[in-house]
Amino acid sequence: MELEYHKPVCLSDLRAMLGEGPVWIAAEQSFYFVDIHSHRVHRYCLADATLKSWNAPNRIGFLLPVSDGTFLAGLPDGLHRFDVKTGYFEHACTIEAEDPDNRLNDGCVDQKGRIWFGTMDEGESRESGALYRVEHKKGQLSVSHWDSGYTVSNGPALSPCGKVLYACDSPRQRIYAFDITEAGELKNKRIFATLTKGYPDGVVTDSEGNLWCGTWAGGQITRFRPDGTMMEPIALPVSNVTKVAFGGVDYKTVFVTTARKGLTPGMAEAQPQAGGIFAFRTDIAGNPQHSFALEPL
Repeated sequence: MELEYHKPVCLSDLRAMLGEGPVWIAAEQSFYFVDIHSHRVHRYCLADATLKSWNAPNRIGFLLPVSDGTFLAGLPDGLHRFDVKTGYFEHACTIEAEDPDNRLNDGCVDQKGRIWFGTMDEGESRESGALYRVEHKKGQLSVSHWDSGYTVSNGPALSPCGKVLYACDSPRQRIYAFDITEAGELKNKRIFATLTKGYPDGVVTDSEGNLWCGTWAGGQITRFRPDGTMMEPIALPVSNVTKVAFGGVDYKTVFVTTARKGLTPGMAEAQPQAGGIFAFRTDIAGNPQHSFALEPL
């Protein structure tokens, strides 16, 4: 399929209830993503336009690559290892056992092979969500807490230099920025941008440091320069745009996940491709997908 510049085309009319978290795996020339509410993992292969799916044991907020070829997944009870060869999920560690009404929502891998992820209130009303960092140390997952007070934590994403982390507080329409120290600590929290149309969902950066924000109830990808000024948005034919991933051989193909969640019957009829996955070409390359680093035993 020949893709055009900033003209999204539906690759698969999947009708995902809550499509999220696309990640490009260069070795497979494919991107993986999840349907949170349907408890599904999907892989779309660009070469032959095929879609393969796996069942997850519960709502799966993110799926991120590990250096050994497996994945680390965020489920309501914590982190799980997922092997595509077997389709098996193995519980790795519990997160927020004291709050069963929270779940893991979105995550990313930084340049040093650490995972950053957020949690959220399943009912989307309490400010019970938080930001965490995960590292692999002495054969185990080491989880540390770095920020709190989120109702729906989204993002996060890293600047190309790895020195800034972006995280969204979706109901407040805010995108925060933090400085990351050499030791991996978050400092200097500040408001990077506030949306006036829709709600910030997943975010990623391109190679020039611009932030691409999936916009829930906004029907677009909202984009910001590194200084927070807004760029021209990219419209999609659906309301709930959740997140993008850069891929292809030159990282100039943009893959987009969307959702049907929250649409009335009339809205769903007006946007029949809601929940589909989309793609288009762009002129600024994205950044390669990093993998979670496993320390040698």
